[in-house]
Formats: sequence, C-alpha cells, structure tokens
Amino acid sequence: MKDRGFTTRILHSDRLAGVEHGALHKPVHTSVAFGYQRAKELARVFQGEASGYVYGRQTNPTVAALEAKVSAMEEGVGTICFGTGMAAIGSALFALLRRGDHLLSSAFLFGNTNSLFNTFDGQGVAVSFCDATSAAAVAAALRPETRLVFVETIANPRTQIADLKAIGELCAARGLVYVVDNTLTTPYLFRPREVGASLVVNALTKYIGGHGNALGGAITDTGLFDWSAFPNISDSYRKLKPAVWGLTQIRKKGLRDFGASLAAEAAHHIAVGAETLALRMERACENAGGLARHLADHPAVARVYYPGLAEHPQFARCQQLFRAPGALLSFELAPGFDPFEFLDRLRVVVLSSNLGDTRSLAIPVAHTIYFEMGPERRASMGIADSLIRLSVGIEDLEDLVEDLTQALAEPPT
Repeated sequence: MKDRGFTTRILHSDRLAGVEHGALHKPVHTSVAFGYQRAKELARVFQGEASGYVYGRQTNPTVAALEAKVSAMEEGVGTICFGTGMAAIGSALFALLRRGDHLLSSAFLFGNTNSLFNTFDGQGVAVSFCDATSAAAVAAALRPETRLVFVETIANPRTQIADLKAIGELCAARGLVYVVDNTLTTPYLFRPREVGASLVVNALTKYIGGHGNALGGAITDTGLFDWSAFPNISDSYRKLKPAVWGLTQIRKKGLRDFGASLAAEAAHHIAVGAETLALRMERACENAGGLARHLADHPAVARVYYPGLAEHPQFARCQQLFRAPGALLSFELAPGFDPFEFLDRLRVVVLSSNLGDTRSLAIPVAHTIYFEMGPERRASMGIADSLIRLSVGIEDLEDLVEDLTQALAEPPT
C-alpha cells in the first residue's frame, strides 16, 4: 500500500490490517483490561517481548489502529496517541528530558505550548526561545547541554514558517532530537520526515479528526534519530533494539506514568475523520487563499498574514516545502475598527477558539489564546490587539466572502 495515494492508503489501512468480523472500520473496544490463557504470555507482553494488550492506559486495539494510520500518514516507524495534542507534547518531553537539559524552541509558539515550556523551565529543564525562521538564530542559541529543538511548521496565529530544512540539517549534525509540530500543515500538506525530523507532533483534534468532535494527539517517530546516542534512555529500555528506545520510553514514562490516554471512542471518531483529510484540506486551503486575497485588498484591513500571499516573508519557503499554504490566516483591522464589534457581526463564521474544523472559526487573538502571555510577550511576537485569527473551513467561498464583507462594512468607531 505504500506506493498508493495518500487517501487510498488511509481509507484501507484498517481493512488490510485485518478487522474483526470483516468490518470496514476498526470497532470501538471499550475494555480496560485484557485477559490471557497463560501467565508467561501475559508477562512477555507486559515486558515488551511480545505484542498484545495489557491495560487500556497504554494500549487499546482501536487506538492502535489509529496509531498505525497516523504512522502511515507520516511515513513513520511508529506512533503513540494521547488524549490531547498538549498531552502528546508534554508527555514526550517529560519522558525524554532531565534536570539540567536545555530545550530550544521557536519563539513563535502556540500559547499553551509556550505556557507548558515555561513550566518545564521552572522545574529544572532550561528552556529558551529563538527566531526559528532563521537556522542561524537557532544555531546561535544552542548550548552544550541542548538535547532537543522544537518548532512548528506554520506558527499560530502569525503564520511564520520555520527554516525547517536547515534546522533539520543542524540537528542531525549536532545529534539533537528534532521535534516538529505538524498540526497546521498536517501530513497531507507536509511530512516533517523530509526535513530530518526525529519526532512529529500532530494535534489530532484539529485537521486530522477535522470535525470538532474528539480530542486527541500523537507523537510519531520517523526512524531517523539514533536513540543509541541519546543519553537519557533508561537502562530498562536499552534491552530492546535501539530503534524503539525513544517510543518505548515515551509510551512507558510518558503515556503510562502520566496516564493521558486517548479513549477508544475518540480514536474511532478521529480515524473516521482522517479518511477525508485530503479532501477537506484541499477545499479549506482553497478557501483560505481566496479569503486572504480578498482581505488583503479591503480598506478595513491593515495587514493579512497568510503564507500563500506573495508578500509573506516566507512565501518562497512555503512554496518549496508545502503542498498548499494551509487553512489558517490572521489579519489586523485598520485603526478605529473594533475587533469585538467586527466579530459580533459575523453570521457564517463561528466565534470559537478551536481550529481545523469543517466550519470557519474566528477569535480575537490577544484577548483569548494569548491573553495570559501579557502585553510585553505579545508585542515581542507581533500580536496586535486588533489581530483576528481565522481558521477557514469548507463552506462555499462565496458565503465566507460575503460574511466577512458585511462584517467589515460598518464604519470605524
């Protein structure tokens, strides 16, 4: 199936792996525990010497089917699913980093991830931020104790694009774990493995699930990192083949010990939603491009941030790396236009803090997802008080244009 198209592989992944009773979808397995006929068989599964299921906090057949689906999407060697995208990031870093280590992150970072990293910084793992649109800036910020570099493909909400390829080359040369959050691009638009990523993050809640009806997150190992050279692997897991050390430690020390498990029913919703990822992304990206061009020409809009516009600072990089520029954009209103009044006039676009839904969603960024950062950090990230984030859905483009136009038609206050 590897040589077949993206959607074909995802649609048929459950069936080709063998599904109970000939079902086309992996059924929802609600059992928390799994029984064995012989104690030694149970022990072998428990110790990782044989495949199988022991306890629902770590493994579940429905979740495992989704993990295989995400691995196929990302062309990885294995995936671990979690209850949310934040659980995936937090559990993985908790499992891999130790007191005294240094984590280097992009400064243009999702608000909750920024908050999480600041918590790590307060507990003994040093964290620093740099302008990841420049590999030179990343190189300058590295320290002897740096263990891991974390970037997002497209930043939320200002849409900066990290110098993904050059950072990957830098991490490979320095032996650093390179973690790339692929949530905004999805494995349909971009596969971080192609730029040397060690681990790939996907917030499954967003575009992969796609319908705003299930929370989930995933960490995928691309198979490119040499875990035998990573000093933080516990002795317990060094008995296995080195290729699985990283994922095993994340599953045991992250998923098992923290318990941020993905429920079987949520995994089922996400797996079914994933089947239409390519179709939804094509439509949403097309809509986003149309809206970005419309807004860029509107007198009530001061500036639009979208990688598909030629004036975007990383437009050429976007064209080189991604199948399409994504379905998220943001824009600043012209002086005198009140963001709350504008948002309240919308009739099709929904006021909601999620993204990656089939519906178009909008929020006032500075007053919601970046509010806790405070004005100084927001200013350093270029988050203006009038900045509106728009997660573009699959509605008819004409209806979205009309809705934004009528909401922008009122004179400034």
